[in-house]
Amino acid sequence: MTQELAGKVTVITGAAAGIGKAAAELFASEGARLMLSDVNGEGVEAVAAALRAQGHEAQAMATDVTSEAQVGALVAATVGAYGRLDCAFNNAGIGHTPLSLLDVDAAMFERYLAVNLSGALWCMQHEIRVMLAQGGGTIVNTASLAGLAATPKMIPYTASKFGLIGITKSAASEFAGQGIRVNAVCPTSTDTEGMREFIATQGVAPDRMFGPMGRMGTAREIAEAALWLLSDRASFITGQTLVASGGSSGQTG
Repeated sequence: MTQELAGKVTVITGAAAGIGKAAAELFASEGARLMLSDVNGEGVEAVAAALRAQGHEAQAMATDVTSEAQVGALVAATVGAYGRLDCAFNNAGIGHTPLSLLDVDAAMFERYLAVNLSGALWCMQHEIRVMLAQGGGTIVNTASLAGLAATPKMIPYTASKFGLIGITKSAASEFAGQGIRVNAVCPTSTDTEGMREFIATQGVAPDRMFGPMGRMGTAREIAEAALWLLSDRASFITGQTLVASGGSSGQTG
């Protein structure tokens, strides 16, 4: 059976839970050699330890992607451990809390941009430097359907995800001729720990988060989309946004 990432050194950010954890488990099963990171150091080390116990190659490093220095240290540690960097799934991010535009303050807005947008920028910057030196590589960023379609009461989150799609496309265009592919996966409501907490704290009926398929996506389904984009099966795909939304367009009317 062909393993899509056999032997490929792969960084995953935001890997302690949710989509990132699902990606770690899936990519490991597909033969990847993993460096996992998360701001939750204990959580991400537990994920890596579980994978090592199953015979996979997985290391972990606590990383705050808002710190360019910490991101640089993560990429350097990956190259130090494995000698190269083939794939990166820049998945770290924070979810939205419904809030009117009129109530957004500077600190909140800057926090969303720092994690969801600047964090991915620092990751791509350090990853691409390594990939250029070795002759190529593949990157997938976790964006959102909210980065493609207008959604009310999601100003900071929407701004960060629209921006992320923009820098994904720009990076893809800049480095396409140098063997580096850059794409984004755009989920909508996904059944993760964070989503369950959001539903509980906001008092939202779960079925309000459903799309045309009548359910939310699973973290594994989003990880599968990222896997395809990272794999050689998507070798002619760059600068694209793969929408994983169960048929939802994100349009509000």
